[in-house]
Order: sequence, then C-alpha cells, then structure tokens
Amino acid sequence: MSKRELGRSGIQVPSLTFGGNVFGWTIDQPTSFSILDALLDHQLNFIDTADVYSRWVAGNHGGESETIIGNWLKISGKRDKIILATKVGKPMGEGLVGLSPRYIKQAVEASLKRLQTDYIDLYQSHDDDADTPLAESLAAFDSLIKEGKVRAIGASNYSAPRFAEALQVSKDHGLARYETLQPEYNLYDRQDYEAGLEKVITDNHVGVINYYALASGFLSGKYRTAADAGKSQRGDNVVKRYLNVRGIKILQALDAVAEKHQVSPTQVALAWLIFRPGITAPIVSATSLQQLQDLALATRLQLTAADIETLNQASAY
Repeated sequence: MSKRELGRSGIQVPSLTFGGNVFGWTIDQPTSFSILDALLDHQLNFIDTADVYSRWVAGNHGGESETIIGNWLKISGKRDKIILATKVGKPMGEGLVGLSPRYIKQAVEASLKRLQTDYIDLYQSHDDDADTPLAESLAAFDSLIKEGKVRAIGASNYSAPRFAEALQVSKDHGLARYETLQPEYNLYDRQDYEAGLEKVITDNHVGVINYYALASGFLSGKYRTAADAGKSQRGDNVVKRYLNVRGIKILQALDAVAEKHQVSPTQVALAWLIFRPGITAPIVSATSLQQLQDLALATRLQLTAADIETLNQASAY
C-alpha cells in the first residue's frame, strides 16, 4: 500500500486512519484485539484514539480505548508496527481539561501509561483552548517532542483563522508546529473545510485526517428511509441530519459510481475523499472484520475524472 506523509513530519501512513473510538464503546476488548490484528493484515497501521474515548458510555471514565490498545500492544509486541495517534484537551474530570502546559504534561503521562508505550507518534489538541495562549500550549508540545515522548503534533476542531494563527505562532517562536488537522469532512459535509480550512492546509503542507468520513454511516447507504433510523444507536440523528433531498441525491450518485466499478458506496465515498486536495488519511471505524474488509478495499479504488465530477455535482450546495 502506498504511503503518505503526515504534513512535514516525516511520518508515513496509509491512506486511511482507523478510529479507535469504538474500542471500549461498541466493541469489547476481545473484538478490539481481532480488529487490531486485522488492521495490520490489511496494512492499515495508523490508529487514532483520544484520552476521552469513551467517557460518554455509562460506567466509563475515559481512557478505555487507550487502555485496550495498550493491552493489545503489550500482548502482541507490535508497537513498532503501528503509527499511534491520541489527543488531549476534552474534559476528563474536574480540572482535567484544556491545553495548559501543566495539564498537557499531566495528560501525556496518563496516556503513555494507558497505552503502555514510551512515545506517541502524533499527539493532538482535541479542541482549541481560548483560555490558554497558543504559544504556551505549543511550547509544552515542543518540550514533549524534545523529550522523545512525542514525534509530531496535530490539532482537531480548529477554525481556519485560529489554525493559521497557531501555525504562525510556531513559526514566530521557533516551536514545533501542528503537522496535521482533524476536521469534520465528507462528501455531504463539505462547506466548512473547503471554504476556509482547505487553503490553509494546502498552503502550509499540513496533513488532514478528517473525521466522520462516512457522515456517521450515512454515505455507506445504510440509511435510506426514516425506518432505517433503528439500525444503530446514532440512527435517529443520522436520518434527521442527512436524509433530505441533497442527501438522497448524493446516495444516488454513490450508487451509480459503485455499480459502475462493482464496489460498495462506502468504498466510493472514501475514494473520493482520498482524492481530495490536502487529505492525507480519512478516519474510519469498523466493528466487524467484514466491515474492515470493505473499508480496506477503498484504498485500491481508482475513480475516474467523470466519477469525481458526478459526485461533486451531486454533493454541490
């Protein structure tokens, strides 16, 4: 499988990122282990998680995903086989939130312990922290890189102006810069990324590992009528947000291109993303080996210019 560089970090990754939010949420540890093993079989060795995954589940406290990955790393001995990304900044309890230097140093040690590793390949700000000066947060991240605990840093959920400001602060102060950005972006949700972030990304050679690559499963074709809302825990929200005239038009275009290539709509939606300027490795998740197989095949699909134009027209605002 061909590799792509995460910004200017020198870190090479496959064209899909696996989202570890499912570990400890929708799949248990044994199933998670089987998925992690299969990821390497498919040469999809870039895994993204966060300290807060999956704190929202009843009985969880956060750190469940990192703990499962860490347990797998200990048993498998395959730390050198994967590129590991995690995040800091979302609420983890009273006083445990944000991007202050003190908290960043505290949070990275907790993540390293749960992951059972002595370094993180990509450490990301999960949210912008308006209460902490960018220079202070970036200096803390820079120190972690110099200590060898982190190889590169990235950000998630930043606006275009704020992300551009962060890049300038790094340049002005001689600090490590955000090499990646993690925005919401897919064939349906295009406007925010393309209207502002895309130019900042491409002008500065930043990598993009976008989340909700399949619009919470909508672009897989799983939700085609209101009755399909019951197919998953998030089905109601998916149907309310995406099942409209434009959404149906996008599904029809995906179906047409998928039929032409004899592949699934999932593979087409991901192949469109992989083609987009600045996109490095869209984030995808799977809860079964069958789903993972479908995702992996997307990396091999070559869309034609006509295919891309069909999808662009269908998803135009």
